[in-house]
Amino acid sequence: MKVDIVIAGVGGQGTMLAARVLGRAACRAGINAIGAELLGLSQRGGSVVSHVRIGDDTYSPVIMEGAADVLLGFEPSEAVRRLPYIAKNGTIIINTNPYIPPSVSMGFAKYPDLNQIFKVLEEHGRLLTLDASRLAAEAGNPITLNSVMLGALAATGKLPFNVEILEESLAMSVAKPLVEPNVKALRLGYNECLNLIAKDK
Repeated sequence: MKVDIVIAGVGGQGTMLAARVLGRAACRAGINAIGAELLGLSQRGGSVVSHVRIGDDTYSPVIMEGAADVLLGFEPSEAVRRLPYIAKNGTIIINTNPYIPPSVSMGFAKYPDLNQIFKVLEEHGRLLTLDASRLAAEAGNPITLNSVMLGALAATGKLPFNVEILEESLAMSVAKPLVEPNVKALRLGYNECLNLIAKDK
C-alpha cells in the first residue's frame, strides 16, 4: 500500500512535527517513508507545506501535482493554495478555523469567504471538515491542533498502519508533559472524523 500526503498550513501550527510523526509511525510499522518540507518567509505565520510519501517504490520526496491521495489542511486558505497536488477523487481534510494574518487584522487585506473556500475544495475531492482548533482546546492545549489532524487522517483508513502505532509515535515525538494532551487530541480528531465519515455514508 502506498499513500502520498500533502500537509498545508502556516508556521506555528505544527505541520512539520505532524510529518515527522507520520514518518516515524511508518518506520515503526516496517514501511518505507520519505518526505520534504517547504517553508514560507516567516517562522510563525508563513506558508508551510510538507510532503509525506509512505510505501514501497517511492524514491522522490516530492509529490507531483495531481498525485496526492490526501490533502491535510491545517488552515483553509493554505489548503486551497495546495489544491493542484490533490489527485482526482482524493481526500481533503480541513481544519475549519482560519489563521488570520496581520495584513487582514490591520485592514490591508480581506480573508476569503470560508463557504467559498469549502465549495472550491469540494470540487476537487472528498471533503471532510472539522474544527480542529476547538478540539485541540478541548484536549487541554491549543498547540495540539496537529495531533487532532493526525487523528482525523488515521480515521480515513488511508494510512497503512493502525492508530495505535500513530499514537505511540506521537508520544515519542513530543516532550513528556505534552504527551497526554497530544494523545487526547489525536483521539478526539480520530473520533470526530469517524463520525463525519459515518454521516457521509
